[in-house]
Amino acid sequence: MDYSKESLILHEKLKGKLDIVPKIKINDKNDLSLAYTPGVAAPCLEIQKDYEKSFTLTGRGNLVAVITDGTAVLGLGDIGPEAGMPVMEGKCLLLKEFGGVNAVPICVRSKNVDEIVKTIKLIAGSFGGINLEDISAPRCFEVERRLIEDPEVDIPVFHDDQHGTAIVVGAAVTNSLKFVGKEWKNIRIVISGAGSAGIAIAKMMIALGAGDVVLYDRCGVLYDGIENVDDSKKEIAKVTNKTKIKGGLKEALCGADVFVGVSAGGIVSEEMIKSMNENATVFPMANPVPEIMPELAISAGAKIVGTGRSDFPNQINNLLVFPGIFRGALDCRAKEINTEMKIAAAKAIASLISENELRADYIIPSPFDKRVAPTVAKAVAESAVKSKVCKN
Repeated sequence: MDYSKESLILHEKLKGKLDIVPKIKINDKNDLSLAYTPGVAAPCLEIQKDYEKSFTLTGRGNLVAVITDGTAVLGLGDIGPEAGMPVMEGKCLLLKEFGGVNAVPICVRSKNVDEIVKTIKLIAGSFGGINLEDISAPRCFEVERRLIEDPEVDIPVFHDDQHGTAIVVGAAVTNSLKFVGKEWKNIRIVISGAGSAGIAIAKMMIALGAGDVVLYDRCGVLYDGIENVDDSKKEIAKVTNKTKIKGGLKEALCGADVFVGVSAGGIVSEEMIKSMNENATVFPMANPVPEIMPELAISAGAKIVGTGRSDFPNQINNLLVFPGIFRGALDCRAKEINTEMKIAAAKAIASLISENELRADYIIPSPFDKRVAPTVAKAVAESAVKSKVCKN
């Protein structure tokens, strides 16, 4: 199938992928009086007296805003907010289909951090959660941080490009290590790409107990004290690369146990894979062309290979994360999605494949495995309760 051609036909035919469907029918005067005036005044007054009832007397408690500025859309780059709308609609569709979460796409015509933050803050009262999507680094870090730290934004704010990717990679690495018999504390992980996803993955790997994490970007390997990079890279450099490796990917990968690519296609050679430790795990996730093609990585000695593509085994897909994590956060009325909840999500995904089921080509569940979202939701809600970030 020519997906590009067929997708254009579909979008033109449907005029988008979303619709609004009412929960009740208005057939007579009584229906109208209950749904609207005069009956609707009663829930309004209840919410005026108790703000928390806005989550139970309206649809807010199961409604997420999927928000972009159009600057980093699905590998297409800065194509503008309106051009990003089909992707935002798609994300809303997936939240509904896989997590039962209602979602609304919102495209903001600004690249200014202050304006984006103010816009989201002003509309936050309509939603139970905020999904930041396809906002370029390093501004995405600042937008998310400021919203999370603002006491008036008392709903979870989640940048999926960062944390969804980090969580699913955490699950995949967890099962890979289990399969090859390695322990977190003894491994070195190399990440190619130090943008929003790469930095979030590094933080997740550290949180899960990785012995060392090394980040590589276009400027070379990051190390403590590196100059001429933005602040987000300087900060992550302080807590990674313990042995202060310098140079490029060749130097970083020599003796490494795990490679994670969120960068560009074709930049990893077979020689680099051969220089890694025995039973190496290789996750080249650049799309559509991975950092190294799976067959080349395997022929060079990699034990486990996973990509971001659906036509290869071990697809490492954010779809395993965001429907369940929002479902769990909304169900317990969490005010944030913290590190403990993210780790719980990663472990929940990994747990769906038993040790007896683990294979080199099956270390992560399929996005269509119907157990995933409920399992993640349950683990996230339980973690939110334990870490005391729930309103319920």
